This record gives sequence, structure tokens and C-alpha cells, in this order.
Amino acid sequence: MSVARPEGHLVLPPTGIGRAVLVLHAWWGLNASLRGFCARLAEAGLVVYAPDLYHGHIADTIADAETLAGALDSKRATAEVAVAASFLDQHANNAERGLAVIGFSLGAAYALGLAAAEPERIHSVVLFYGTGGGDANRSRAAYLGHFAENDPYEPQAEVDRLEAALRHAGRTVTFHRYTGTGHWFFEPDRTQAFHAAAASLAWDRTLAFLNRSTAP
Repeated sequence: MSVARPEGHLVLPPTGIGRAVLVLHAWWGLNASLRGFCARLAEAGLVVYAPDLYHGHIADTIADAETLAGALDSKRATAEVAVAASFLDQHANNAERGLAVIGFSLGAAYALGLAAAEPERIHSVVLFYGTGGGDANRSRAAYLGHFAENDPYEPQAEVDRLEAALRHAGRTVTFHRYTGTGHWFFEPDRTQAFHAAAASLAWDRTLAFLNRSTAP
């Protein structure tokens, strides 16, 4: 049964075909920075889809982002992420079934939940300075995490807890901590937080992980 395209942003690689990556936005929404990230992934040969969990709303300030995130219905958002995964899976039409999912901050929690809820579909997970729930024992994915050294939004204890839970569940886990960085260090539009060297390294590590995880 064909899944209708949900609200969001689809980007195809130059060839028009490729393995699939679902990108889940931070509390800012599906903004220009996130769209730019999707474009970079597509240029690297991946089929990319980012669902718009805010349905057209975008925040630029922390106060506005807190308002949007606070108003988000988690059950509805979880269902929309699942629909987006189904759509992308069909659209990419991979010979090797399965998706990678990348979650930024708020989106990281939904990425973890999706990997636990759909272990047959999600084969790899990338987290950018975000943790969350999801039963790690149900997942079959490999995990890559990028975390800041100084992050009031994501305490180191939570990062350590997640890493330990994933390892205990037998998952392949690589978590990186980036010295001298804070939350949003990967996002160029967050000029006070953006760390060019750390962002470049995180990008290279992400591509290497995706290529390794999705190799036939």
C-alpha cells in the first residue's frame, strides 16, 4: 500500500536514487539550516526526507522555540515520524530495506523512539546533542552520537546513561564529546554556538558512519 507524502522536505541526490536518511529537526523547526543539512546529505548521494513536525512554524529565538516545543503533541509527532519513515522507505525503494535516522536535539528523542518501535526498518541512528527514551533492547540499530562538552540542555549524566543503556542492549555505539562546544555547535545559523572545526569533524564522522552502516 502506497503511503502519501506527509508534510516535510524531500531532497534527492544528483542521480535521483540512493539510500534513505530521515532527518528530524530541532526545536527551531524545519528551518533553513536544517534544509541546508538535508541538501548536503543529498549531494553526498542520499535520499533525504525531513518531516515538518511544526507544520510550517519556525522559531528563531529560544523563547519562541520553547513555545513551539512545549505545544508539540508528542503522540501526534511520534505518529507523524512513523508515517514519514514509511513514506521515505517506499520512495527510496532500496534493494536493502532499512533507513538511517538523524535527530537534532528535540528530534533525537523521536529518532531513538523510532529505532525502538521499528527495529526492522531502522538500521542506524545519528544523534546531535540530544537523548531521550525508547527501549534500547528492542532496537537493532547502530548508533553515532555527537555531544557538546558544555551543554545545559543535555547534561553529561544523561548522555552517559544513554550510552550505557545502548551498550547494555548489545548495540554498536560510538559517542563523541566535542571539547569547547555547547548546544547547537553544528548549526551555522546559531552564530554564538557554532563551532566550525567541531561541525566539520561531526559531518565527516556522520558521512563515514552512514556509508559504513548502509553498505550492501
